[in-house]
Amino acid sequence: MTGDKKQFIYVLRLIPLLLDESNWTKREEDIADRHFARLQKLQDEGKLILAGKTLGIDEKTFGIVILEADSDKEALELMRTNPAVAEGIMTAELFPYTVALMKH
Repeated sequence: MTGDKKQFIYVLRLIPLLLDESNWTKREEDIADRHFARLQKLQDEGKLILAGKTLGIDEKTFGIVILEADSDKEALELMRTNPAVAEGIMTAELFPYTVALMKH
């Protein structure tokens, strides 16, 4: 952890309708693209530690985002303004977190 920054993890889950890939439209694909671009921007800004998802799409599928932020409020804002969350294709839950070990 650097300086006074705190670490957080948020867990993302697709809304049930989108667990069936045939329900995806260009709208959802565009939102997913903006979601990924947003994560890349956070990485460029030094706020993103790690992001990824489980393989496949079913009721157990989830993604995680591990980030650093100055405050709980900033972390919550970063999560809520993620396009996938803001536009309602994914739900998200935020937790304080600490990376204990990481591959270099």
